Amino acid sequence: MTNDETIPPATGRGPKLKGTFGADFMASIVVFLVALPLCMGIAIASGVPPALGLVTGIVGGIVVGAMAGQPLQVSGPAAGLAVMVWQLVEQFGLAALGLAVLIAGVVQLVAGIAGLGRWFRAVAPAVILGMLAGIGVLIFASQFHVMVDDVPRSSGLANLFSIPSAIYKGIFPIDGSVHHIATVVGIITIGSIVLWNKFRPTKLRMLPGALVGVTVATVIATVMDLPIARVSPPSDLLAAMNWITPESFDLLGNTAFWGVALGMAVIASAETLLCAAAVDRIHDGERTNYDKELRAQGVGNILCGVAGALPMTGVIVRSSANVEAGGKTRVSAILHGVWILVLVVLLPQVLALIPTASLAAVLVFTGWKLIGIQALKNLAKNGRSEVVIWTATVVTIVATDLLIGVATGFALALGRLLLTFARLEVKVTHDGTRWDVTLIGAATFISLPKLGEALEKIPDHAEVHFHLDRVDYMDHACIELIESWHERHPGTIHLETDRLRDHAKGLRMAA
Repeated sequence: MTNDETIPPATGRGPKLKGTFGADFMASIVVFLVALPLCMGIAIASGVPPALGLVTGIVGGIVVGAMAGQPLQVSGPAAGLAVMVWQLVEQFGLAALGLAVLIAGVVQLVAGIAGLGRWFRAVAPAVILGMLAGIGVLIFASQFHVMVDDVPRSSGLANLFSIPSAIYKGIFPIDGSVHHIATVVGIITIGSIVLWNKFRPTKLRMLPGALVGVTVATVIATVMDLPIARVSPPSDLLAAMNWITPESFDLLGNTAFWGVALGMAVIASAETLLCAAAVDRIHDGERTNYDKELRAQGVGNILCGVAGALPMTGVIVRSSANVEAGGKTRVSAILHGVWILVLVVLLPQVLALIPTASLAAVLVFTGWKLIGIQALKNLAKNGRSEVVIWTATVVTIVATDLLIGVATGFALALGRLLLTFARLEVKVTHDGTRWDVTLIGAATFISLPKLGEALEKIPDHAEVHFHLDRVDYMDHACIELIESWHERHPGTIHLETDRLRDHAKGLRMAA
């Protein structure tokens, strides 16, 4: 990983195409192999046909890849939005998906044009990690049922609490069901991923574990002709589109729908730009133009919205695979979209061999990684408040929905920030005759009880010296309290009251 100090400034020009095509070509194959199972798996987790995930992967590669503000970032359907899409489809129907994604894309495009790219990154790490962990719990719980060829329950909590039932079905088949067979396929998939990630040969280190797991499970299921559910790829990609319709625009009068669409825009933008910042740290090429990246994502989501496909974001798994595989320019991201298109159009029968349980197992594994226990441990080093924000975000997401969970985490983070900057330490010392009052921090109306209590302890006729050099901020309420106490106190007060307001005004201007 490159240190920030050694990263060259953005020049607006990437590496020349000449001499980089070979590296980009090989990297595009790796990214394609990583993206293919995830595009279909995330679509299934979102409650929509796999074709809609593949369309987003194609648009994310060919269109957004050509316009991106971070050339090595790879865009496509993201696990982070799967829960939101599932809730949207459950509440408003599949026809609403296109309009929501279209609105999200327009918001992103306008925000990029307005130069708001960097502001979308202003989210506390505890909230982001909590959001990812909450999404991880929901994906893990819902796809655990799909992994045993069962149907997810109606809510995140229901999925979570019924996992023991899914385990029982996977061990003890009932009424001639095939839950146990699907369970074995899922276990083989996860086992293959874990073993491959741990023992992969050096020469094959770029081959993704998810692809190996799905391939092994597909071969076994095909050779043994196992009676389990398979993926249903589109025989005609254009016919499989979920095109936006004029009737869906009736939802524009629904406040709840607007909340989902705008929430999708904010979360997709934050995830994309955080991913772009991470990509900047793992390569020494062109730096991210955040507004350009946001505009590209907006165009991509507008196109996906028209097609009724899944929303897209920049995705760190595919992007890091691109960098590690030696991608040099945006050509690698573009080509990976081309390979998805070629496979879907020319070889859909290959996709039809893949067991649904195997793709669900990939997402169970992905969900577990998203929970990020190690990330929580690292977060805890920064204080218990970070853990509280993380926990509240996760619990609220699982118990209610993604938007409420993120809003809860953001509110707690903002509240902690306000408390931190509103904290005032009042030190009162004396030697019997002289009293010294030292204020440290922010003197605001929140601190009035503490400040007033400290001043009332000072006896009458005492010599009092106020020290305000370490005050970061002072509001009108505190100024009035000190002036009022000064007027009532008969002792000798060393405080230039005429300059008190000037001092406070200076602090506010500095802030």
